[in-house]
Amino acid sequence: MESLKDKIRGMEREEIRNALRESDWVMAKAARKLGITERMIGYKIKKYGIEKKEVEEIDDLKTNGE
Repeated sequence: MESLKDKIRGMEREEIRNALRESDWVMAKAARKLGITERMIGYKIKKYGIEKKEVEEIDDLKTNGE
């Protein structure tokens, strides 16, 4: 069973990925959308290992698969 802490991390990671996708990977726009600073989003991108390639691949799967 996944802990509450792990679920929250997963949700946060997904929201950051969504904001980056919607803002075409412009960190300032994504940060404003999330209500955090650019510095904080940069930290969280590193913390969760989010890469632009990963976000684009998910978009491709959604476009081609659904």
